[in-house]
Amino acid sequence: MLYFRKFIVRKHERGLLFKDADFVRFLEPGTYRFNTLRKRYDVQCFDVTEPAFTHPLADYLVDAQREDVERLFTVVVTGDSEVAVVYWNERIAEVVRPAERKLYWNGPVAIRVERFDLEQGLAIDAKLAKRLLAEPGLAAGPEGLAGLRAVGRRAVYAEEIPHGHVGLLYVDGELTESLAAGLHAFWTYGPSVRVDVVDLRVKTLEVQGQEILTRDKVSLRINLAATYRFTDAQRAMSAAKDPLDHLYKEMQFGLRAAVGTRTLDALLEDKSAIDRVVAERVGPPFAEIGIAVDSVGVKDIILPGDMKDLLGKVVEAEKVAQANVIRRREETNATRSLLNTAKVMESNAVALRLKELETLEKVTEKVGNLSVYGGLDGVLNELVRLKQ
Repeated sequence: MLYFRKFIVRKHERGLLFKDADFVRFLEPGTYRFNTLRKRYDVQCFDVTEPAFTHPLADYLVDAQREDVERLFTVVVTGDSEVAVVYWNERIAEVVRPAERKLYWNGPVAIRVERFDLEQGLAIDAKLAKRLLAEPGLAAGPEGLAGLRAVGRRAVYAEEIPHGHVGLLYVDGELTESLAAGLHAFWTYGPSVRVDVVDLRVKTLEVQGQEILTRDKVSLRINLAATYRFTDAQRAMSAAKDPLDHLYKEMQFGLRAAVGTRTLDALLEDKSAIDRVVAERVGPPFAEIGIAVDSVGVKDIILPGDMKDLLGKVVEAEKVAQANVIRRREETNATRSLLNTAKVMESNAVALRLKELETLEKVTEKVGNLSVYGGLDGVLNELVRLKQ
């Protein structure tokens, strides 16, 4: 008995028997004794509750022990453009990459395989994508369940597009389609995939501090702002490398065209002319490539210091002149009114008597005591003589 060695393969295990380091056969649960007088025997046991089988002889066993392998294992082989998702008891365990072979022990853990043809499309159902992304995403490494899972972020490229945005899908650098709001996921095997998220909401683009000469050689600093939104992001990104940079430069050119062809006085009299010229330059062309420019407006027109002082003096002189005109106009109106009143009293005795009474009323307002001789007619007659 000293020359026999005993090996036990438990019910939850399977074994590989080696004689002088050479594979002999698979061992199922049981007790085994081998004569070690001339030969050296060894048994490697594997726990089938962790079905993934990784061994340097895996490829050899598939070819040389085909019947036993088909009986003991679930073999997953993928093509050059195929990905397989392996489930253990309906839980995602591993993603098998293209042109790869994996072996899983048949046993207490139910093995199910779901295959995906990459030539039919790289998109992954959102429900499956969420399950894949919830996995640890560890590549094959240390022994054990966690180390054997090559799922999650290594196998899946995902982008969640918020409400009010659109996703632009690039496959191998080529813009292929627009993606609506929501979670979108793609296999990372095969062509490269990238999603750029574009905001469809109304945004503001500002052109700050542009130094421009007017037609009469006055230097102005102007701040301009525009509101815009993407109406067709895919067309806009296809038409221009950087649509917003293109819009910014076109607004600069439009601003220079509006200011450089007008004098300072013309700009100050009609500030909205700048808005109209810039809007006409950028509106229609950008609408054709999928960008709507809703409004354009000048925020500030900043004059040089000496020009500010000069304009202040001009405005002050204009206001003084306007005040003089108004004063003379009022004096003329007052004189004309007195003349008209005199003409009425000259031809109408009643009107004259009313004016006399009005004058008497004004005089008596400042008199404390008044003595009347000869009656009211005498007072009026004397008053009229005094005025004459």
